[in-house]
Amino acid sequence: MRTPPRRSPARAQAAPLRDGDLLAALDLGSNSFHMVVAQRVLGQLRVVDRLRETVRMAEGLDGFGGLAPDVRDRALACLERFGQRVAELPAPRIRAVATNTVRQLRAPERFLVPAEAALGHAIEVISGREEARLVYLGVAHAQPPKDGQLRLVIDIGGGSTECIIGSGFDPIERESLQAGCVASTRRFFANGKLSRKRWNAALTEVSAEFQQFASTYRNLGWDEAIGSSGTNKAIGEICAAMKLTKGAVTAEALPQLRDRLLQADRIEDIDLPGLSAERKPIIAGGLLVLEAVFAALGLQRMQVSKAALREGVLHDLAGRGGVDDPREVSVAALMQRYGVDAGQARRVEATAMRLFDQVAADWGLGADDRAMLARAARVHELGLAIAHSGYHVHGAYILEHSDIAGFSQQEQRVLAALVRTHRRGVPKSAFEMIPDRLLAATRRSAALLRLAVLLHRSHETDEMPLLRLRAAGEQLHLALDRAWLQARPLLRADLEGEPEDMLGLGLTLQLAAE
Repeated sequence: MRTPPRRSPARAQAAPLRDGDLLAALDLGSNSFHMVVAQRVLGQLRVVDRLRETVRMAEGLDGFGGLAPDVRDRALACLERFGQRVAELPAPRIRAVATNTVRQLRAPERFLVPAEAALGHAIEVISGREEARLVYLGVAHAQPPKDGQLRLVIDIGGGSTECIIGSGFDPIERESLQAGCVASTRRFFANGKLSRKRWNAALTEVSAEFQQFASTYRNLGWDEAIGSSGTNKAIGEICAAMKLTKGAVTAEALPQLRDRLLQADRIEDIDLPGLSAERKPIIAGGLLVLEAVFAALGLQRMQVSKAALREGVLHDLAGRGGVDDPREVSVAALMQRYGVDAGQARRVEATAMRLFDQVAADWGLGADDRAMLARAARVHELGLAIAHSGYHVHGAYILEHSDIAGFSQQEQRVLAALVRTHRRGVPKSAFEMIPDRLLAATRRSAALLRLAVLLHRSHETDEMPLLRLRAAGEQLHLALDRAWLQARPLLRADLEGEPEDMLGLGLTLQLAAE
């Protein structure tokens, strides 16, 4: 396996996307791993290559959040092959996301560290609701919606099912349930036996899970329904092969598929026209989930899309770093929702950026680190909406546990860690959930945010006449204007205690007045 590329400022820099540039999106699903490579041509993304391998990660999950060694090895071997295809692409042009199975691992880093080594690139774990957003984005780009039209998208994966209602390219409602084709087959038909009694009991159980949001979705309504991913595609092909539809899935066709499937006593004996041998072992769980969705939402007809999560990741990647970056929109929404003082946020951000730019080269920090520090500066006072006492703790909790569009779970944890450590003492647990590849940059960014917040504690609007920061390894040297500092005794007192707190970040701080 290859060694992952070393972090450096050059690696994190993402030049503007130009015609001819290649992008790659990878979807580490619970059933299959997908990769799509596209080239930007005349401002559009044109797919030039696709790779897909059936890995069935969900089959390897045990009841304790562990992953079977043979399934782990199967996944790593696939990632190494995928990595060979994108070995020459720059890191900012590749995005790999992991979904439900990795979300359920008790210790995901035990899989992610060797997985990233095999692929040669970082892998982001995304929440179910973020997965739903990306699925909708992929379908919307593949089948552009009509103006003012509401669209329901249903994506049945290996480990989870996402249901989204959206308008245009924006999701309005997003839900994700742990009921996918692999997971549901294992859950209800683990011994391979099929029967109508077992099916009806399972259908009742799965339908109940969809009921928690069914009334909200029905009240909102939709103009058309679209299914995505392999299960919906396979069921649409079976409907066509049985001459029930021309490829759509309907409420009239589903019971006929189910009755035909249940003519078999065991999964290996299922005989459905148009069903591939690869899909046969998991079709029972997939059909069960789709029947439950149709019943809960009162669906009558669903078209099938060729696009899914990987296309959404691809288009999301193309928009990152620019005006279409959903993370910037999400941060602005958080500031508005929690009543953040925008003026103070701007001041802290500006100073944090001044400090960052002075030490970035020496500390090996890049554009991604700069953007994350800027976001943390904007939301560092988020927790004040709850209470002043311990507001950094409240803010970190909100950032780590909210569904924030555009952010992976690792990105949310980095953002939360920066906010958690921007004041007071630094607890040993503050960085325990940060991946090793991000740990050094996160600790160093935390130091910069601490200094920026401290320097603006009084909420002054005047710019500091002197602000010079130097970094040498784990040592920082901060120089401030002597007269300016002497006029601020409270700030002087705070700064005198800061070197002790910085030790919690593994850094030493020296102060000077000039």
